Amino acid sequence: MYESPERIIDLYHDHGTSEQFHSELKTDMNVERLPSGKFAVNAMLLKLAMVAFNILRFIGQTAISLKTDLPYKTLAKRKRLRKVIDDLIRVAVKVIQHARKSIIKVWDKDPWLSCFRKVYIACCNI
Repeated sequence: MYESPERIIDLYHDHGTSEQFHSELKTDMNVERLPSGKFAVNAMLLKLAMVAFNILRFIGQTAISLKTDLPYKTLAKRKRLRKVIDDLIRVAVKVIQHARKSIIKVWDKDPWLSCFRKVYIACCNI
């Protein structure tokens, strides 16, 4: 079957993107070595890692789309999972117990706070 050179180049670029995602899944989700000798257990852990991967990918793409709320200017089209985890998942909070209530306080000077709030609202409205 014959393909045009432009189509071959497009397929090659898609292959590179696929390799990047595979690398992120292995390194950032820490599934380079699966812990069990049982295939079924490893299959379940890999599926859980893939769900977490897709959720983090969605959060990263949502954050990238909020150009005005990012604390820095970027031309990136996607955000690595490690950066999503560092910037938007590990938000510094303080849990306060008072009058039988738990209150979560977020540091109001966090440069990612505006982006975090909008991503949170976007994810809740799905």
